[in-house]
Amino acid sequence: MADSLFTRLFSITDEQVMWRVKMQDDPQAFARLVGRWEKPIQQLCARMTGDVHCGEDLAQETFARLFARRKDYEPAARFSTFLWRMALNLCYDELRKIQRRREWSLDPTGDDAEGTLDGISASGPAPDAALAEQERADAVRRALLQITEPYRVVVVLRHYEGLKFREIGEVLGIPEGTVKSRMAEALTRLSRILNPTLNEGQSVCKPPLPKPQASLTL
Repeated sequence: MADSLFTRLFSITDEQVMWRVKMQDDPQAFARLVGRWEKPIQQLCARMTGDVHCGEDLAQETFARLFARRKDYEPAARFSTFLWRMALNLCYDELRKIQRRREWSLDPTGDDAEGTLDGISASGPAPDAALAEQERADAVRRALLQITEPYRVVVVLRHYEGLKFREIGEVLGIPEGTVKSRMAEALTRLSRILNPTLNEGQSVCKPPLPKPQASLTL
């Protein structure tokens, strides 16, 4: 009987599982969502903030908030959209805190964060997929942190998390055409930063991290 229940639980959609969490406070259903989504959310938060450990903390906070706000979930909405938005809002909050610390810091260059993404590997197509050398792949990840959040987030969601332009628009609450235009601009900005680095291995310039955009509405 237990095996049958377990099999049924893992064969239903995320939306159905989240509905079970919302209506029944089902801990097994919630554990199923965490098991499936913990790694993608950790990677999203790490790439947005530039810090693996911060990404882990933000992922834990995301799932804590998900359970706390389970009654707000609407069955007509995609679960993934609801979760991505929640995680991104926490990322934007954290980036604002980082920005405030840097404004008061004696080391405004933020060099202490360099290299914190070395342990993150891309799953699926990514801007650094064609670069054979690890040093160049690291340069792409550092460059990603230098572009503003409205552009960074579309690159992360599209190239690292594998979302379609339409899905990114749903997460960010903007038209698909706007997503595509931001992607084009993001790639232009990344190329502008990376060209000196990829030409004879020159180093990437490191301007201060720009202020994040306003939080999304859940």
